[in-house]
Amino acid sequence: MAPKAKRDAPELDVNDLPTPALDNADLRMSYRIARGEQGVLTFEPYKSLLLPHWRFRTIPIAQASSTTLWRAFQHYVETGDFVGADMARKFIQMGMTRAKRYANHKGGRKYDRSAREVEREGGGRAELPVSVAHEGKEEKLGASEVFREVWRRCGGDERYAGLKREFLAEQKVWDGERKKIVKKEEEEMKVVKDEEVDDG
Repeated sequence: MAPKAKRDAPELDVNDLPTPALDNADLRMSYRIARGEQGVLTFEPYKSLLLPHWRFRTIPIAQASSTTLWRAFQHYVETGDFVGADMARKFIQMGMTRAKRYANHKGGRKYDRSAREVEREGGGRAELPVSVAHEGKEEKLGASEVFREVWRRCGGDERYAGLKREFLAEQKVWDGERKKIVKKEEEEMKVVKDEEVDDG
């Protein structure tokens, strides 16, 4: 029995893409740029908005997917939503890295054990050897290159770079204020506990 095919992603109208981080400071400031594509599969609601459009199985699919994600990236940059733009960039980067992984390792499995197996059973894990040739290798290399080209465009976008600088400056101030609030709350709790001890 053949595996079920993934549903085709609905056509993306970038004008309908919401920009929740612009309206919600808590959401915006909870976002961490992190390294590479970290957080791309956990930060909602952007994950659910962009994931259906991320595909890399063949070169034509990668071209369609990267074009859609690039349009989303541009939309978020134009609206000033750095979080959305960075999430779109991460999906584009992940298209590049995942397609490359499938080009290097038949079936896409890079390690002999999963991170969960290592966590559950202990020990370590070893990287599997790179496949010399397997069916689909060239297709996945091509798909990776399609995404790489778009990923480089994202990194070179001056408006994106400006939004990133603004975001990091805003986040630094926000984090400092949050630390002050937490410290004040801790001090107030200590006073309450000290009063309870004195009354006790």
